Amino acid sequence: MKVLVVEDNLFLLESIKQILSDEYEVDTTDNGDDGLFMAQQNIYDCVVLDVMLPGMDGFEIVQKLRAEKLDTNILFLTAKDALEDRVKGLEMGGDDYLVKPFQAPELKARIRALLRRSGILSMDIRTKYRGMELLSKEKGMIVDGQPVKFTLKQYELLEYLIQNKGKILTREQIFDRIWGFDSDTTIAIVEVFIHHLRKKLEPFHYQKDIQTVRGIGYMLKTSEGE
Repeated sequence: MKVLVVEDNLFLLESIKQILSDEYEVDTTDNGDDGLFMAQQNIYDCVVLDVMLPGMDGFEIVQKLRAEKLDTNILFLTAKDALEDRVKGLEMGGDDYLVKPFQAPELKARIRALLRRSGILSMDIRTKYRGMELLSKEKGMIVDGQPVKFTLKQYELLEYLIQNKGKILTREQIFDRIWGFDSDTTIAIVEVFIHHLRKKLEPFHYQKDIQTVRGIGYMLKTSEGE
């Protein structure tokens, strides 16, 4: 899972990244403009968002995201502890509010709670789609009862598609989510990996479930009965 941290205190920013990196892939930025741009890509499971930022503040960022119908989990992180500020943040579309200073276990617990509440983090560690079963701990997979080997990136790509079944994912979204903004490869890698996934799934007749949306990206079709 992927988390974005937007915080202008560089020491705290690096500390939060270290705290979360054992459980999540973490991207960071220290200003509101970049934070908004990165969050708008809709590739994050949670955004840890400081309120007081240079330029665009956290309240403005969440307003714009919600206006664009982006429902990414937002955890406000700020030194402002007045009741009216907490109420304002939640009313604008924030999902939770953590006041500085905080303890690392509480930050982790609040993020996990948001992910569980939104259905991203299931108490069941297995993700299923038709006859496919992803095993998150082992980074493995069972298809129609048979174990199938995948590379880490292939696993992450299929997991991302399953988590968003029925939704069109652009090539840019897939690239940023799986390879990251700072990757030294190119967006053409997405098409290559989609091809590899289809070849792996072909013996089980699931390759056509990964549909190409011409000129946009890809979509895993909704499984029957959903």
